[in-house]
Amino acid sequence: MRVLITGAAGFLGSHLCDRFLAEGHSVIGMDNLLTGNTRNIAHLAGSPDFRFIRHDVTQYIYIAEPLDAVLHFASPASPIDYLKLPIQTLKVGALGTHNTLGLARAKGARFLLASTSEVYGDPLEHPQREDYNGNVDAVGPRGVYDEAKRYAEAMTMAYHRFHGVDTRIVRIFNTYGPRMRLDDGRVVPNFIGQALRGEPLTVYGDGAQTRSFQYASDLVEGIYRLLHSDFSDPVNIGTQDELSVAEFARLVNDLTGNTAGITFRRDERIKGDPQTRRPDSTRARTVLGWQPVVPLRDGLERTIAYFRSVL
Repeated sequence: MRVLITGAAGFLGSHLCDRFLAEGHSVIGMDNLLTGNTRNIAHLAGSPDFRFIRHDVTQYIYIAEPLDAVLHFASPASPIDYLKLPIQTLKVGALGTHNTLGLARAKGARFLLASTSEVYGDPLEHPQREDYNGNVDAVGPRGVYDEAKRYAEAMTMAYHRFHGVDTRIVRIFNTYGPRMRLDDGRVVPNFIGQALRGEPLTVYGDGAQTRSFQYASDLVEGIYRLLHSDFSDPVNIGTQDELSVAEFARLVNDLTGNTAGITFRRDERIKGDPQTRRPDSTRARTVLGWQPVVPLRDGLERTIAYFRSVL
C-alpha cells in the first residue's frame, strides 16, 4: 500500500509512520509543524519508502502518486494547544477533513479519521459506548476541539453515504508514550516532568476524576486493524483500566522515585475537564479482535525513560 498520514510529525502520527513502514508499506507523511516536530520522524530520513511534505491540510492537497489509504491525524490534540490555537483547531477539523476526504475520493483510497473520546464531552453515561451521543459544551473553551472532531465525524459519514468513500473512524482514548511533548499540558507529561525534576505533582481539583491510559503501540495496533477491517461506524480504542488522577499521580511518583508528593489545587478544577473517562471496548474486541497488551506500569517505565533522555 501507499498511504498518506497527516499529522505525521506528531506523537501518534509518527508512531503510525513507523508501523506502516515496518509492515512494508510506502508512507507519505504530511505536517505543517504547528504542533508536530520533525525530530519525531528524523529516524526515517533516507528511507526509500518514506517521503515528508510540509503542508497545511486546510489548504488544497496535491499528491501525484496513487494512494491506497489516507489517515487524517492532523490536529492540535492537547488543551494547552487547542486553547492557544482555537481557530486552527476548528479549521483542521473542518477544512482539513474536507480536503483529505476529497483526496481519498479522487484517489479511490480508504479514509481513516482520528477522532477522540472528547466527542463524549463530560459524559453522563459510563463507560462510554459508541452509540452514546455525548454531553459536550459547544461554546465552552474546549468546544473548539470537541466540536471540530464531531463535525469531522459527520463529514466523514456524509462522504461515506453520499459519495461512497470507504471510511473508518477511530475514537481515541487517553494515550501516552515516547514522543509526547513535555510541555503539551496533558497529565502524563505534566506528572512525569514534575516527578523527574523532583517537584510535587500538581493535581487540579480533588483528583477523583478518572482516566483510562493506553500505551501508544496498543492504539496503533487498533488503528491498523481498523483500517484493514470492513467496519465503517466509529470504534472506541482505549483500555478498560480506569484509575483516578490522584492514583495515577501516586503511581508516577512511585515509578520515578519522586518523594516530593502531590499538591492538590482543590479550588482550581479545569473548566470542562471530564470527570470520568473509560471506553466500552466491546466493538473493538468483537469487530477487530483487539485488546490492549501493554500493562500500565510497563508502558510508564518506557515513557519515563524517554522523558529522562529528553530532560
